[in-house]
Amino acid sequence: MRDLTKLKTLGELKRSGYRTRSVRDELRENLIAKMKRGDEIFPGIIGYERTVLPQLQNAILSKHDIILLGLRGQAKTKMIRLMVNLLDEHIPIIKGSEINDDPFKPLSKFAREKILHEGDDTEIAWVHRSERYAEKLATPDVTIADLIGDIDPIKAASQKLTYADENVIHFGLIPRSNRGIFAINELPDLQPRIQVGLLNIMQEKDIQIRGFQVRIPLDIFIIYSANPEDYTNRGNIITPLKDRIDSQIITHYPKTIEIGIKITEQEAWTQRQSEVKVNIPYYFREIIEHMAFEARRSEYVDQKSGVSARLTITGMENLVSSAERRAIMNDESEVWTRISDLFLTIPAITGKVELVYEGEQEGANNVARLLIGKAINQVFKKYCPDPNKKTQGQTAYNTITTWFSQGNQVDIMDDMKFDDYFKALEKVKGLRDIAEKTMQPKSKFELASAMEFILEGLHQNSMVGKDELETVRTYSDMIGKIMQSVGGGKYER
Repeated sequence: MRDLTKLKTLGELKRSGYRTRSVRDELRENLIAKMKRGDEIFPGIIGYERTVLPQLQNAILSKHDIILLGLRGQAKTKMIRLMVNLLDEHIPIIKGSEINDDPFKPLSKFAREKILHEGDDTEIAWVHRSERYAEKLATPDVTIADLIGDIDPIKAASQKLTYADENVIHFGLIPRSNRGIFAINELPDLQPRIQVGLLNIMQEKDIQIRGFQVRIPLDIFIIYSANPEDYTNRGNIITPLKDRIDSQIITHYPKTIEIGIKITEQEAWTQRQSEVKVNIPYYFREIIEHMAFEARRSEYVDQKSGVSARLTITGMENLVSSAERRAIMNDESEVWTRISDLFLTIPAITGKVELVYEGEQEGANNVARLLIGKAINQVFKKYCPDPNKKTQGQTAYNTITTWFSQGNQVDIMDDMKFDDYFKALEKVKGLRDIAEKTMQPKSKFELASAMEFILEGLHQNSMVGKDELETVRTYSDMIGKIMQSVGGGKYER
């Protein structure tokens, strides 16, 4: 296939038989070609295969402008940026053009005059698809000049031009995105009077610069993103603009734990160039995802605000870092994550959830601990016997609870060496047997993590008590703990 990027003049381009096409035709035709080849159209987007992505493809096939509407952390911006892959790899423009003028349909005065004076000798340049995408985060200080353009008095003075000369125009982001994709994130944050400036672009497909009667019919594909919360809390999308956006596509959070795990595995930085190898049993990945699922239905969390997928991503990174830090402190080359590491992911939670009044009263750290505890309990119930089920008046954990009821306790510290950690857990009568039977560990390291997991699961089901003092967690008899708290002293059996 001939390399067209070697063509340097308008004449050469004409003789090659090259024909330009609109950006919407590019997107549509390249999408169709990818679909026919069976290519992955939006790589890295997980969980939207049967919901969002078919709608997005339909909108592109319809040559629609689009708005992606969804709560925080739902991959809206990532999908928008992947749209660039549907553009042609290179397109020709008039060399020096600020608005990517089509050599066959020049728009700017600069390009028209250049072709008028130089004809087929007019130089062309080739623009890569990566340069045909522009993005603007909508903020209240964005102006029409930023988006559309304005008169540039410095250009007028330096080039000795009058304000009647079209060359004094300084083009904004949108005309500079001509023949490409322009994205506006968080659209409701844009002031209504600025949104009005987008109406002509959406319907008539042109712009008007103040002080000039010139109309520039842009070839541009516009895609927006917005958070439903913004409609009431920070701003609004004006009705005429909403009416001009052809397709509104609703995004969503992962619908299953398995999809959430895939997203977190893809996005979290867990494969590190480190001297320490950190191993993560699968049920830890499930717990991390359940933390987000629990937050999305918690009475303490503002559900209108949403709970970003970033919670699980940063939570997983903190989990790995906690295990890595412990290994470095103990001079260990390989380490397995522990339940105690999960409670060091609290900083990844507190900054990712908006609390309602009741949550504020509880405190962010306490809410985070509650979410972690509920997540552990969900996974505990999946793998382990029901703690409420009794056979001949006893539960499957009777040996364990009896051991604690005899006044025994277990102290688990965040930075314990493995040998000390394993030795402490092995003291609990019956714990190892349950862990081996239910979690089927492949090594003593996995076994130790599973044993602590079961202890925490029993605590979450009020069968074992727990005290937390900074870096130490003490598991003890639940009834003794209750009686001690009621009586204010040590409980004697």
